[in-house]
Amino acid sequence: MRILVTGATSGLGRNAVEWLLTQGHQVHATGRNQTVGKQLSALGAKFTALDLITATDADYQQMLVDCDTVWHCAALSSPWGKYDWFYQANVVVTSRLAQFAGKLGIKRFIHISTPSIYFDFQSHLNITEDYLAKKFANHYANTKYQAEKCIQECVAHYPNTIYLILRPRGIFGPHDRVIIPRMLALLKRTGGTLYLPKGGHAFLDLTFVLNVVYAIFTASNNPHLRSGDVFNVTNQQPSQLIDLLNLLLREHLALDYKVRSLPYQLLYGVATLLEGIASLTHKEPTLTRYSVGTLYYDMTLSQEKAIACLGYQPLYSLSESVELTANWLKQQRLV
Repeated sequence: MRILVTGATSGLGRNAVEWLLTQGHQVHATGRNQTVGKQLSALGAKFTALDLITATDADYQQMLVDCDTVWHCAALSSPWGKYDWFYQANVVVTSRLAQFAGKLGIKRFIHISTPSIYFDFQSHLNITEDYLAKKFANHYANTKYQAEKCIQECVAHYPNTIYLILRPRGIFGPHDRVIIPRMLALLKRTGGTLYLPKGGHAFLDLTFVLNVVYAIFTASNNPHLRSGDVFNVTNQQPSQLIDLLNLLLREHLALDYKVRSLPYQLLYGVATLLEGIASLTHKEPTLTRYSVGTLYYDMTLSQEKAIACLGYQPLYSLSESVELTANWLKQQRLV
């Protein structure tokens, strides 16, 4: 396959490029970090340094002209920020890229969305793909859902392109900039104490980044999928947060830390105050109402459709995923 990977210089996109190259595929990678771009080029990727928000129509066409598949991993993923930032990065970019893919007859377009569109400050187990929060928790969830609607509009207008949507839950692993880095930073700030609502006993799904890459690859090759299909993606091993933290931090990284349980309402109130301050300083708060809620409420996703229709089964178990992540953190001297 000849694959365009957006958001290729960080997180999921970077892992996707590195994995595809090891499998012998031709990869056109695009992202904003030119230093990482040079590293990807050295591995064998064709790299284009580009900001998709400011890119011209000619830039979009040039990216797509030599590809038959698109893995759209680029997004603004954050629990806080101005609405326009999210709208431009998540809605406008997705709409433009998906439309150009349809006009050029790209065979498959895989859009990476998020289960954040389900989150409504309530506990849910085994959420199916047709669930939707009545009110979105933040601008990220709102704009990612709008991006999905753009994809579904393209399904109707461009029948020669198969559009698919994946919603991976809680991505972690090499090059992660969200879950584990923030946890480690919190430990450093507090001197080794994690303050968690309900003591970290929330029941949730996480997904190892290479399992997400494999799910995207599966979506790119399964001949029986219908354009517009949507799939939840997880490690298929729901667990309590405290158990996952112990496995990673204590057993594999040998960190001495404590967990202190704090009342949800207290943390929610502090987060509300910090968000108010952030609206004045324009700096991301260390705690948001959304992040407090995700650590308090149970949330697991149904994998029935991913297994039966997509044909996805994780390559790595949860214990293997945590061990690989710990090894990478130690190799990078990030602990």
